[in-house]
Amino acid sequence: MQVGRSSSQGPSKGTFRLHMVTWNVGTAEPPSDVASLLQLDSENAIDLYVIGLQEVNSTPLRFVADMAFEDSWSQLLMTTLAPVGYVKVSSIRMQGLLLLVFSRQAHVPFIRDIQTTYTRTGLFGYWGNKGGVSVRLSFYGHMLCFLNCHLAAHMQYATQRVDEFEYILDSQDFDMHNTPHVLDHRVVFWFGDLNFRIADHGMHFIRSAINSSRYNLLWDRDQLTMMKKKEAFLQEFEEGPLSFRPTYKFDRFSDTYDTSGKKRKPAWTDRILWRVKPKAPPPEEGEEQTALQDEDDEFPVKVSQDTYNCDMVYGISDHKPVIGTFRLELKKKLDTPLVRVCAEGEWSADRDAMVGFKSATDYVTYTWVKDDEVSANDELIQVYVSKEEIPLLGGEYLLCYYSSNMQSIVGISPPFQIQESKAAIEQGLVPENINGLDKLTAN
Repeated sequence: MQVGRSSSQGPSKGTFRLHMVTWNVGTAEPPSDVASLLQLDSENAIDLYVIGLQEVNSTPLRFVADMAFEDSWSQLLMTTLAPVGYVKVSSIRMQGLLLLVFSRQAHVPFIRDIQTTYTRTGLFGYWGNKGGVSVRLSFYGHMLCFLNCHLAAHMQYATQRVDEFEYILDSQDFDMHNTPHVLDHRVVFWFGDLNFRIADHGMHFIRSAINSSRYNLLWDRDQLTMMKKKEAFLQEFEEGPLSFRPTYKFDRFSDTYDTSGKKRKPAWTDRILWRVKPKAPPPEEGEEQTALQDEDDEFPVKVSQDTYNCDMVYGISDHKPVIGTFRLELKKKLDTPLVRVCAEGEWSADRDAMVGFKSATDYVTYTWVKDDEVSANDELIQVYVSKEEIPLLGGEYLLCYYSSNMQSIVGISPPFQIQESKAAIEQGLVPENINGLDKLTAN
């Protein structure tokens, strides 16, 4: 393999589409089809998928199995998104909380500095049935953080929910000098089963407002809306209008609100909010402008929401999934991958098959290249893959350069074909004019 640094270009502007989902799945197994959830038939191409689930089945036996293998939700989402060009760039699981981030393949080399963390709040912080999990990353040089929460339940605990969220923000930190805490990131998305209810109104009034689609009659008694008026730090988070049916609590496999003996009042428990880091005040006389202030002015970020709705198609849980789609407008700080990778010559294998690319861990073979050699050297470095390590199956493959320092893929080759091997030729499976080479090149 020949490896070298890419030459940098001037920054350019870009608009990226973000598709977010939050869903309390109530320990259910995933449905057979998630096309509606992911809006795969949308005319507007999605750049990033961020999916936060709560109450994923976490019985002791199931949880141990999921630690050894991908859980059924992750498997389904990767299997669905990989064939249409998306790669799982990160995920984190804390008991029933699961957060996954997928990227269009073209963006993967520009997603760096990925870190994950979690905070337990259940049973005084000793149990992970409630709390928050987060993924932070650099997207074209801009720091983004995604925080999936499941907060305390029941009507009377609105203040406790705010306290739990504040505790999660205070306790989560990252090994980055410029963004050690959640609120240091340029953009934060806060979402999940936040469990805020509709206060004061009785069941008859709430159901009447829902049935007539006059949701605005309920907004002023939504507990999150009420708490935002009291808490300054919550006011920094924006949310689109709640112009859809409350997503809790339904009889399973129906659009009917709770008919059990408990008759829970409907509520917008499942929410997606976002925060763009406020601009720092201008320096006072005698103070110097900081580098971060200069950078924020030079590389602005704008977030706008296109849609905010629930998907009534799914009935496996007593919650309906909530979907938010966003546009991220930003000036790229990075415009070329750190490493360019390409295959050289013809490769051969024993059998023919199409290979999917689901995540950074979904590789067939690898060889070592030292990160420090690439970062310190403008010259090409040549590395060979031994013939024994070439995949046994022919088909379409990619070469990726994974940086251990950055915990991310920083270079991807164009797709290339691995042909049938000499052994297959001798068996008469392919023509005899195919040669196999075991060298790949990156620069």
